[in-house]
Amino acid sequence: MMQDIFIIMQYISLLLLVYPAAYQPGEACAAAGEEEGGTSSSPAAALILCRACGHELADGTDILHNVQSRMALSIRNDTSIGSRRVNVQLFENPHGHQFEVITFRKSDVTLHWPADKHFSWFPGFSWTLATCPRCGTHLGWAFQPSDWPDTVTKNRFEESEHTFLALITHRLLREDFASSLLMIPKSFKS
Repeated sequence: MMQDIFIIMQYISLLLLVYPAAYQPGEACAAAGEEEGGTSSSPAAALILCRACGHELADGTDILHNVQSRMALSIRNDTSIGSRRVNVQLFENPHGHQFEVITFRKSDVTLHWPADKHFSWFPGFSWTLATCPRCGTHLGWAFQPSDWPDTVTKNRFEESEHTFLALITHRLLREDFASSLLMIPKSFKS
Protein backbone atom coordinates (compact mmCIF):
# COMPACT_ATOMS: atom_id res chain seq x y z
CA MET A 1 0.00 0.00 0.00
CA MET A 2 2.72 2.51 0.99
CA GLN A 3 4.76 1.53 -2.07
CA ASP A 4 1.74 2.26 -4.30
CA ILE A 5 1.35 5.69 -2.72
CA PHE A 6 5.06 6.38 -3.21
CA ILE A 7 4.85 5.41 -6.89
CA ILE A 8 1.78 7.60 -7.38
CA MET A 9 3.55 10.56 -5.73
CA GLN A 10 6.59 10.07 -8.00
CA TYR A 11 4.31 9.97 -11.04
CA ILE A 12 2.49 13.14 -9.98
CA SER A 13 5.80 14.92 -9.35
CA LEU A 14 7.10 13.95 -12.78
CA LEU A 15 3.82 14.95 -14.36
CA LEU A 16 3.97 18.38 -12.75
CA LEU A 17 7.59 18.87 -13.83
CA VAL A 18 6.89 17.87 -17.41
CA TYR A 19 3.39 19.36 -17.72
CA PRO A 20 3.35 22.58 -15.70
CA ALA A 21 -0.09 23.47 -17.06
CA ALA A 22 -1.41 20.68 -14.82
CA TYR A 23 -0.85 23.05 -11.92
CA GLN A 24 -1.77 26.71 -12.33
CA PRO A 25 -1.85 28.87 -9.20
CA GLY A 26 -4.98 30.97 -8.88
CA GLU A 27 -5.04 34.66 -9.69
CA ALA A 28 -5.69 35.48 -6.04
CA CYS A 29 -2.44 33.77 -5.04
CA ALA A 30 -0.51 35.64 -7.72
CA ALA A 31 -2.05 38.94 -6.62
CA ALA A 32 -1.15 38.22 -2.99
CA GLY A 33 2.46 37.59 -4.01
CA GLU A 34 2.60 40.94 -5.85
CA GLU A 35 1.10 42.76 -2.86
CA GLU A 36 3.85 41.31 -0.65
CA GLY A 37 6.50 42.77 -2.95
CA GLY A 38 7.10 39.54 -4.84
CA THR A 39 8.20 39.73 -8.42
CA SER A 40 7.05 37.46 -11.13
CA SER A 41 9.74 35.99 -13.31
CA SER A 42 9.27 34.59 -16.76
CA PRO A 43 8.56 30.86 -16.99
CA ALA A 44 11.77 30.37 -18.99
CA ALA A 45 13.77 31.77 -16.05
CA ALA A 46 12.25 29.35 -13.53
CA LEU A 47 14.83 27.94 -11.16
CA ILE A 48 15.44 24.20 -11.25
CA LEU A 49 15.98 22.55 -7.87
CA CYS A 50 17.22 19.20 -6.59
CA ARG A 51 14.05 17.30 -5.74
CA ALA A 52 15.74 15.63 -2.73
CA CYS A 53 17.01 18.73 -0.90
CA GLY A 54 15.88 21.85 -2.78
CA HIS A 55 19.37 23.01 -3.78
CA GLU A 56 19.26 25.51 -6.68
CA LEU A 57 20.80 23.72 -9.66
CA ALA A 58 20.08 25.75 -12.77
CA ASP A 59 17.99 28.41 -14.39
CA GLY A 60 15.39 27.53 -17.02
CA THR A 61 17.39 29.60 -19.52
CA ASP A 62 20.29 27.12 -19.15
CA ILE A 63 18.35 24.40 -20.98
CA LEU A 64 19.83 23.35 -24.32
CA HIS A 65 17.44 22.58 -27.16
CA ASN A 66 19.89 21.57 -29.85
CA VAL A 67 21.57 18.60 -28.14
CA GLN A 68 19.85 15.50 -29.43
CA SER A 69 21.25 12.01 -29.63
CA ARG A 70 20.55 9.31 -32.18
CA MET A 71 21.04 6.88 -29.28
CA ALA A 72 17.86 8.10 -27.57
CA LEU A 73 15.04 5.56 -27.43
CA SER A 74 12.62 8.47 -27.85
CA ILE A 75 12.63 12.26 -27.94
CA ARG A 76 9.61 14.36 -27.14
CA ASN A 77 9.06 18.07 -26.97
CA ASP A 78 7.35 19.05 -23.70
CA THR A 79 6.60 22.17 -21.73
CA SER A 80 8.76 21.33 -18.73
CA ILE A 81 9.71 24.89 -17.89
CA GLY A 82 6.61 27.06 -17.92
CA SER A 83 5.39 27.61 -21.46
CA ARG A 84 8.83 26.96 -22.96
CA ARG A 85 9.13 23.72 -24.92
CA VAL A 86 12.13 21.52 -24.17
CA ASN A 87 13.43 18.22 -25.50
CA VAL A 88 13.06 15.28 -23.14
CA GLN A 89 15.11 12.28 -24.25
CA LEU A 90 14.73 8.70 -23.05
CA PHE A 91 17.91 6.60 -22.69
CA GLU A 92 18.71 3.13 -21.40
CA ASN A 93 21.97 2.17 -19.72
CA PRO A 94 23.69 -1.23 -20.18
CA HIS A 95 21.90 -2.54 -17.06
CA GLY A 96 18.48 -1.88 -18.58
CA HIS A 97 17.62 1.15 -16.43
CA GLN A 98 15.84 3.89 -18.36
CA PHE A 99 16.21 7.61 -17.72
CA GLU A 100 14.41 10.64 -19.13
CA VAL A 101 16.79 13.58 -19.30
CA ILE A 102 16.84 17.26 -20.21
CA THR A 103 20.11 18.78 -21.44
CA PHE A 104 21.53 21.87 -19.74
CA ARG A 105 24.36 24.20 -20.69
CA LYS A 106 25.39 24.57 -17.06
CA SER A 107 24.24 23.49 -13.63
CA ASP A 108 25.52 23.72 -10.06
CA VAL A 109 26.42 20.05 -9.64
CA THR A 110 29.43 18.09 -8.46
CA LEU A 111 31.19 16.22 -11.28
CA HIS A 112 32.99 12.93 -10.58
CA TRP A 113 35.93 12.45 -12.93
CA PRO A 114 37.53 10.55 -14.63
CA ALA A 115 35.21 10.67 -17.62
CA ASP A 116 34.29 7.37 -19.29
CA LYS A 117 34.28 6.92 -23.06
CA HIS A 118 32.32 3.64 -22.95
CA PHE A 119 28.54 3.41 -23.32
CA SER A 120 28.08 7.13 -24.04
CA TRP A 121 24.60 8.18 -25.10
CA PHE A 122 26.14 11.01 -27.10
CA PRO A 123 28.66 9.73 -29.68
CA GLY A 124 31.91 11.70 -29.58
CA PHE A 125 31.46 12.56 -25.90
CA SER A 126 32.72 11.02 -22.65
CA TRP A 127 30.53 11.11 -19.56
CA THR A 128 30.93 11.47 -15.84
CA LEU A 129 28.41 11.40 -12.99
CA ALA A 130 26.75 14.60 -11.79
CA THR A 131 25.48 14.73 -8.22
CA CYS A 132 23.87 17.36 -6.02
CA PRO A 133 26.58 19.31 -4.14
CA ARG A 134 24.37 19.53 -1.03
CA CYS A 135 22.85 16.05 -0.59
CA GLY A 136 24.86 13.88 -3.02
CA THR A 137 21.82 12.63 -4.99
CA HIS A 138 22.69 11.33 -8.46
CA LEU A 139 21.13 13.92 -10.77
CA GLY A 140 22.50 12.87 -14.15
CA TRP A 141 25.65 13.04 -16.24
CA ALA A 142 28.06 15.61 -17.61
CA PHE A 143 29.38 15.20 -21.15
CA GLN A 144 32.68 16.45 -22.55
CA PRO A 145 34.38 15.82 -25.90
CA SER A 146 35.93 12.33 -25.88
CA ASP A 147 39.25 13.68 -27.20
CA TRP A 148 39.68 15.67 -23.95
CA PRO A 149 41.71 14.23 -21.06
CA ASP A 150 39.68 11.98 -18.74
CA THR A 151 39.99 14.56 -15.96
CA VAL A 152 39.58 18.31 -16.49
CA THR A 153 39.14 21.26 -14.20
CA LYS A 154 35.64 22.40 -13.33
CA ASN A 155 36.46 25.83 -14.84
CA ARG A 156 37.47 24.29 -18.17
CA PHE A 157 34.29 22.23 -18.22
CA GLU A 158 32.04 25.18 -17.40
CA GLU A 159 33.74 27.63 -19.80
CA SER A 160 33.71 25.34 -22.82
CA GLU A 161 30.95 25.56 -25.42
CA HIS A 162 31.47 21.84 -26.13
CA THR A 163 30.23 20.54 -22.78
CA PHE A 164 26.73 19.95 -21.44
CA LEU A 165 24.79 18.09 -18.78
CA ALA A 166 21.91 15.62 -19.07
CA LEU A 167 19.84 15.77 -15.86
CA ILE A 168 17.20 13.20 -14.91
CA THR A 169 13.74 14.76 -15.04
CA HIS A 170 12.23 13.03 -12.01
CA ARG A 171 15.12 14.18 -9.82
CA LEU A 172 14.43 17.85 -10.60
CA LEU A 173 11.80 20.25 -9.31
CA ARG A 174 10.72 23.67 -10.54
CA GLU A 175 10.99 26.35 -7.87
CA ASP A 176 7.61 27.85 -8.70
CA PHE A 177 5.96 24.49 -8.07
CA ALA A 178 7.89 23.93 -4.83
CA SER A 179 6.90 27.42 -3.65
CA SER A 180 3.25 26.65 -4.30
CA LEU A 181 3.46 23.76 -1.85
CA LEU A 182 4.59 26.11 0.91
CA MET A 183 1.84 28.72 0.70
CA ILE A 184 0.65 30.13 4.01
CA PRO A 185 -3.12 30.27 4.49
CA LYS A 186 -4.49 33.81 4.84
CA SER A 187 -5.81 32.97 8.30
CA PHE A 188 -2.18 32.56 9.51
CA LYS A 189 -0.99 35.88 8.08
CA SER A 190 -0.87 38.88 10.39
